[in-house]
Amino acid sequence: MNRQGIGELISEAVAVFIIIAFGDSVACMYVLYDPSPYVNAYWGVCIAWGLAVTIAIYVTGSVSGTHANPAVTFALALFRGFPWKKVIPYSIAQVIGGFIGAAVVYLLFSPVIDHYNQVHQLTREAGGAAGVFFTHPGLAITPMHALMDQVVLTAFLLFGIFAITEQYNEMAPGANSGALMIGFLVATIGASMGYLEAWAINPARDFGPRLFAYFAGWGSSALPAPDNYWWIPIVGPLIGGVIGGAAYQWLIYPFLPARQRALQTQSGKAV
Repeated sequence: MNRQGIGELISEAVAVFIIIAFGDSVACMYVLYDPSPYVNAYWGVCIAWGLAVTIAIYVTGSVSGTHANPAVTFALALFRGFPWKKVIPYSIAQVIGGFIGAAVVYLLFSPVIDHYNQVHQLTREAGGAAGVFFTHPGLAITPMHALMDQVVLTAFLLFGIFAITEQYNEMAPGANSGALMIGFLVATIGASMGYLEAWAINPARDFGPRLFAYFAGWGSSALPAPDNYWWIPIVGPLIGGVIGGAAYQWLIYPFLPARQRALQTQSGKAV
């Protein structure tokens, strides 16, 4: 692998590291403190996650494009010509970034985690405070329903990302503001649907911290997790990303006026 390829993998790891370092930290603020600073301001949690994504894009976008999500990488390979040979390396780098990001969150909040578990008579092995690292089903949500949710939520994510980054979309944000809009998209998904199962919508966002938590004492509560849940935030987003990307490519992309004009210009030159 050449120097640029290595740089792209580092960039992807750094992007997910940034997202998890801020995102899981705000989860700690939300869960571990009583009263929580976000108890009546859940939007603050969502916007913190969204801005973490925005920051990650501004830091790493020029190097790797900031996929920061295996579902994004997979969809871009399917529909936007991203090289298939890079899909697995990118995905591994993203998971590594999530693992390291969770380690930093643990470094910062481990005393607070232990205090929370002690006060609530919980243990790590029983899943105490595990929700600050990885996702799990919310109120009345079964694992299979969570799988469907993750498909739908990630489809919304990729549909929006494709629209925001489409060169022929004349309504797409300009002047490098696309990163901010993608952050707002993530925040909006969380604000409207996040309580279902904490809106993973990203296999690396869930599995990297889950893997770290497994080694940090949460054991089987992290992997394989109750009801063998660990695979759902991986498979659901991968399926949803394909559906969202396909929906944009089939329902919107063919009808973009700028694309139609470009095709007419090309056909005129060909004549």
